[in-house]
Amino acid sequence: MNMKRMLIEPHWQMLIWLLIVQVLVAFVGRGLVPLGVLIGADLSLSKAQIGMLPAGLFLGQALASIPAGFLVDRVGSRRLLLVLSTCLGTGFILSTFFTHFWSMLLFVVIGGLGYGAMHPVSNRGIIYWFSQTQRGTAMGIKQMGVTLGSALSAVILLPVAVSYGWRTAMIGAAMLLIVTGILSFFHYRDSENAPANNSKQRLSVFYRSMWGMIRNKSLLLVSLSALGLNGAQMCLNTYLVLFAYEKLGISLFLSGLLLVISEAFGSFGRVAWGVISDRIFNGERIIIIIVIAIVSSIASTTMALLPNHTPFGVLVPIVAVFGFAVSGFNGIWMNLASELVPPEQAGISSGLSITIGSLGVMAAPPIFGLMVDLNGNYSSGWLFITCLLGVVMAILIVLLQINKNKKARVNEHAI
Repeated sequence: MNMKRMLIEPHWQMLIWLLIVQVLVAFVGRGLVPLGVLIGADLSLSKAQIGMLPAGLFLGQALASIPAGFLVDRVGSRRLLLVLSTCLGTGFILSTFFTHFWSMLLFVVIGGLGYGAMHPVSNRGIIYWFSQTQRGTAMGIKQMGVTLGSALSAVILLPVAVSYGWRTAMIGAAMLLIVTGILSFFHYRDSENAPANNSKQRLSVFYRSMWGMIRNKSLLLVSLSALGLNGAQMCLNTYLVLFAYEKLGISLFLSGLLLVISEAFGSFGRVAWGVISDRIFNGERIIIIIVIAIVSSIASTTMALLPNHTPFGVLVPIVAVFGFAVSGFNGIWMNLASELVPPEQAGISSGLSITIGSLGVMAAPPIFGLMVDLNGNYSSGWLFITCLLGVVMAILIVLLQINKNKKARVNEHAI
């Protein structure tokens, strides 16, 4: 299939809109990290308070993911793309009006509701627009928007904030997101394969669906593995610059460049792992995540063993491989969480999985930092990530065995 034909076909057009919205959502939400230094200086925040800003974003994500999954299964993705873009954009715009930290943090959490809810909403679009052997690629492309938006926020927002102030940069980014949400409302449409919207569906259906999700051992195991991988990914993003600057003696500019390299290769990984899953493993996802965990654990162990004053050139390929793996797993995870249940429950399934996975984002970085503080070096932190990924591999091996047993029982009944 050539590129021109792909772009003409409706499902690829819809994927482009999902990608655009995902990029802008990450551009705004992840912009808290590069702007954190300027926000902290302006509001006289401690390092802990600066760290609480992205934590507030992911708290909003954890709170919103399950309700958003229920809503998108009722009303479809199209309307919610607009609602959630407006929620995130408006929350962040209002947060710039305050000089009191806790007031600002409240609106960051409100914006986080839109940030986190966007995942199950966009995931449902992928499930109904693409077949199983195309979803890995499509989900990888859509999830690439997260790391791409994050990288763009560092490249664009920080220079704008230095020149015009962090409030101007954040307001401009948020308004761009809201405009994008409006455009997506007019250009995106739900697949004809999706069931008709049922806005009269009762809340009792939500509780029955949730109970079914909780009893789904495979879904819970996938979510627990994502908790570990998400935690490892956020530790890499949070401490890479400090590690390179403080331990290895690399300049602050080159240390920041390492983060961009990690995110860039993570974006590539989200597509590449999806293509590998679709083309080589015929839609098999679990094996791919096991490979990702193995590669990530090797990279993390290598980081722990690096001596002081390791040259920048030596660190680049290690960081590239680490980012390619640990930041590239998300698309495969989203597919697994959505495919383990009937398509009409894809939204709530991915919502539950994102909620559980978000716990790793909030918990792992403080543990990493605590280990560094207690031991006085970063090696203990990287080895903590290695151990965490070892637990992830064990969980996935159990999941692989459960799925094999299920397939064996189905084949026996078929005979």
